[in-house]
Amino acid sequence: MFDWTKIESDEQIKELAALAKEIWNEYSIRFINQDQIDYMLEKFQSEQAMKNQIKFQRYRYYFLEEDGENFGYFALQPQNDNLFLSKIYIKDRFRGKGYAKKAFTNAIVPIAKELELPKITLTVNKYNLPSIMVYERLGFDRIKSQETDIGNGYIMDDYVYEYTI
Repeated sequence: MFDWTKIESDEQIKELAALAKEIWNEYSIRFINQDQIDYMLEKFQSEQAMKNQIKFQRYRYYFLEEDGENFGYFALQPQNDNLFLSKIYIKDRFRGKGYAKKAFTNAIVPIAKELELPKITLTVNKYNLPSIMVYERLGFDRIKSQETDIGNGYIMDDYVYEYTI
C-alpha cells in the first residue's frame, strides 16, 4: 500500500541521505555530470545539509513508501505565499507507476491547503524532460527560467513552475 511518512529522526535522515545518493546517481547522470552530482549531494542532500534545512529553513522531508519499502522522497518548504516543492525523487524501478501523481494529489496539495498557501512552486533542470512532462501533466505552468550559481563553478539552469491551488 502506498503511503508517505514525515522524516524527523536522525536515523531517518541517515537513511534518506543513502536513498538520495542512490536515486541521484541512477537518474541525474542523464543531464548533469558525476562531479556535479557528487557536489550537489554533499551540498543539498547530505545528512548535515538536510538537518540544517529542517532546523533553519523550515524544510519538511517525507519518505514515499510501498509495503514498508522507502522508494522515494519529497521535500517541501513553506514560503511567504507558496509551498516550494524542493525535491521529489523516486527509485528507477518505481518510476512511471503514478507515484508522483499520488504523492502530489494525496500529500503535497493537502499540505499546501492545510498551510493556507495558494500555490505550489518548483524548479526543474531544463534538460530533465521526463520530469518536466510529469509536472506539466499535473497542471503546473512554466512561469520563467533562471540560472542559479550553486558554487564550485556549477550553475543550475532551471525552469520555474507554478501550480495554483
